[in-house]
Amino acid sequence: MLSSQLPSFNLAIAPLKTVQGGVPQSYAIWVLQAPYTGGYVHQDCPWSSSLGETWQQWQRFFSVNPLPLSPALAGVGQETSAGLPELGPPFVTSHSSRLMQELGLQLWQWLFSGAVEAGFAQSQGIALGREVPLRVRLDIRAPELMPLPWEIAQPRIGKAALSLAPQLLFSRTTCDVDPLVLRRARRSLNILLVLGKPQAEDGAASPKTPMLALDDEAQRLGDIFASAPADAGQVPYCLDTLVQPTAAELTQQLERQEYHIFLYAGHGATAPDGGILFLGEDTRLSGTELAQILVRSQVTLAVFNTCWGAQLDRHDDHCIARSSVAEVLVHHGVPAALAMRDAIADTEALSFIEQFAGAIAQGHPIERAVAIARQQLLTLYKFNQPAWTLPVLYLHPEFDGYLLNSPEAMPADQMPTELPEDASTALGHPQVKAYLTPQGSSTSPHSRFQLRGGRMRLGRSQENEAVLGEPWVSQYHAEILLRHLPDEGLTYFLRDFSRYGTLIREEDRWHKIHHEEVTLISGMVLKFGSSQGQPWQFCLASGDL
Repeated sequence: MLSSQLPSFNLAIAPLKTVQGGVPQSYAIWVLQAPYTGGYVHQDCPWSSSLGETWQQWQRFFSVNPLPLSPALAGVGQETSAGLPELGPPFVTSHSSRLMQELGLQLWQWLFSGAVEAGFAQSQGIALGREVPLRVRLDIRAPELMPLPWEIAQPRIGKAALSLAPQLLFSRTTCDVDPLVLRRARRSLNILLVLGKPQAEDGAASPKTPMLALDDEAQRLGDIFASAPADAGQVPYCLDTLVQPTAAELTQQLERQEYHIFLYAGHGATAPDGGILFLGEDTRLSGTELAQILVRSQVTLAVFNTCWGAQLDRHDDHCIARSSVAEVLVHHGVPAALAMRDAIADTEALSFIEQFAGAIAQGHPIERAVAIARQQLLTLYKFNQPAWTLPVLYLHPEFDGYLLNSPEAMPADQMPTELPEDASTALGHPQVKAYLTPQGSSTSPHSRFQLRGGRMRLGRSQENEAVLGEPWVSQYHAEILLRHLPDEGLTYFLRDFSRYGTLIREEDRWHKIHHEEVTLISGMVLKFGSSQGQPWQFCLASGDL
């Protein structure tokens, strides 16, 4: 299991008692993880009919396609509530704000009460004493409770919601998961953007399903990720795009290149086996099928810029467990999945992605990046609109939430050795930088690797400074060295120790070196392992580029 320096408070909710017909009457809430021994508490919580009524009102007001109230949440207990009065048009804004606030307050009061409330307060105090955020994860094992927007739970008026509080890192999680296989990003964040059909099949998602302008959306997303690492110290993005691929084309692309983020833009629909993604005219992919592909290719984060990616399918007004694409992916071992609980407009989704991309590039954990982007939606579209409530983040219970090899996520003995350029041991050298840059129109300028400290190792292993994902590249394929020769000054060499060798193009001809060392000249083009591989150019540049 991955360790984390952050204290965690993990809650689970499961049905406890049933009445005639198998409808839950009460739920058990217990602590799965706490930062102190006495924090592992549990309690029984009967469902409140007033909370069910508020949830029903909330859906009628905010949801594009209101769900019928589950029998488990309707008419349980003896409580009654007049609810919020129906107001006329002049009071719609006031009513929507009160309704948003009322549901958030009731969700918090139901979830954090009694022994759980005391344990949560103690855990917050421990995190505050360490001057770090408290990680909060919610494992909902009652399908009828999963559609509720737990992200808006609010302790009291004037306090931030659970998913927005700066001292908390909130996400959902799921139990009974496959083992976690994690591959962190080091030099760049590689993203595969998949554009599906612009129009879903009739009746598949909603009678109001719109035609999407995916070409425009792809351009916007490309601009977002190209401009996200604009500040010093941010990690650059490398974005590749597939347009309406077949399942085979998608699999081949993920196997050909190492990707950390899978981003789908297009239409989706709920279905029992993890939803449906409409990739092309004749290609539909279920969440279960996609999970196999993403786990095999070790994608860390799946993001769905589509509607209903975090929504369960239903049968006879009952929610089907593990039927949302987000939960299914994590259940099969994908570290993180981010999807929308309901329908979302393109402008809202792009605003969210833009802020999320910038926060991830700065090294924030995924929970914090989602909170930053969620706050942007609240600011742009206001508290009394549903946009900020839509993103739902699921994290694998063993995943610490970091995409990057950040100091907070890595033990000191696993951090790469870095020398500041203004260090005394670096003075006296000319301001020349060496880069390995991919060639070809389909590559991104942000995917280049810079030689640091006089040495750069290349290969498929994550321990290399330049990670090359092609199958014919060896785990530890080669290295580029800088030597100071008495008569020639600073000279760069490539040393090969691979299985299939390295190809070098000189004088319009390719020649192969194998377990040899060769001098590198600026402008020289290389291929690693195969003539069909990605060409890379070695280049020198003075000063900053």
